[in-house]
Amino acid sequence: MDGGAVGGRTVGGGRELRADCSRCAGVCCVAPAFAASADFAIDKPAGRPCPNLGADFRCGIHTELRQRGFPGCTVFDCFGAGQHLTQHTFAGRDWRTDPATAQRMFDSFAVLRPLHELLWYLTEAVRLTPPGPLRDDLTAALDETGRLTDGTPSELLALDVDAHRDRVNRLLARAAEHARSGKAGPDRRGAMLIGVDLRRTPLAGANLRGACLIGADLRGVRLGAADLTGADLRGTDLRGADLGECLFTHQSQLDAARGDHRTVLPPGLRRPAHWSLTLTPTGPRPRPRSRRR
Repeated sequence: MDGGAVGGRTVGGGRELRADCSRCAGVCCVAPAFAASADFAIDKPAGRPCPNLGADFRCGIHTELRQRGFPGCTVFDCFGAGQHLTQHTFAGRDWRTDPATAQRMFDSFAVLRPLHELLWYLTEAVRLTPPGPLRDDLTAALDETGRLTDGTPSELLALDVDAHRDRVNRLLARAAEHARSGKAGPDRRGAMLIGVDLRRTPLAGANLRGACLIGADLRGVRLGAADLTGADLRGTDLRGADLGECLFTHQSQLDAARGDHRTVLPPGLRRPAHWSLTLTPTGPRPRPRSRRR
C-alpha cells in the first residue's frame, strides 16, 4: 500500500513477512473499503481501485501520502500477504489482466492477510520462548499456519480464519505471559485510553494487548516488558519513551505513532522517518528581553 519495496523478515522456507509492493498487484489499494477520516482523505468502496493507484500497481502519491491526507496508507502492512497472493496463490495473475479472478483474489486476501499476521506473531513468540512444551506448541502452530497460507483460493475461502486465529491467539497469550514472568505489570488488555495522559501511570511490564492508545501521552514512560500485541498506537506520543524490551511490537505500530531521537526502540525496528529529529525543550523558556524605550 505504501508503493515501495521493503525487505521483509522471513520464517522457515524463506517466507516473507513484510510487504514487497514491487511483486504485488496493488491488492490492498483495491480490495478493502476506505472511509473518509483522519487516516484516509476519501471514501472508497471495497473492490474499487484507489484513484492514486497507477497502471504499474504503484502509488502515484507515495512520497506525499501524509501531506495529501492518507497516513493510513503509510502504516498499513500486509505482512507479505500481498506478494504471496499475487505470485503464489494466483501464480502471477492479477485482477486487471484477468478480471474473472478479481473477486476471488480480493476475498482470498481477506483470509491470507490475517494468516500472515499470525505468522509474524508466532515467529516472534518462538523466538521469545525457551525450549519446552510451549515452544513445541508454538512451532506446531507456526507450521500449520504456514501450510494454510499455501492453500488454493478455494481452500483459503473455505477456511474459518477467525476460529484459527482464536486458537492461535490463546497460544500467543500464554507465550506473552511466559515472557513477562517476573516482569508483569498492570493488566490493561483492551483498555480504552484514547488521549489519556499516562506519563505518571506505571506501565512497566503491562499487558496492553488490544489496548486503544490513540493520541495517548506516553512521553518519557518506561514500558519495560509490556505486551503491545495489537495495541493501537495511532498518534500516540512516544517521545522519550523506552520501548526497548516491549513484546510483540510491530514496525507499523511505530509508524503510526509519534516519537523522537530519544525514543528507545525494540531490537530490529527502525525509527520512522517522520518522527521529530529535533530536541524537545524540557526546561522553562527564557524570558524575552524587554526593549529599552
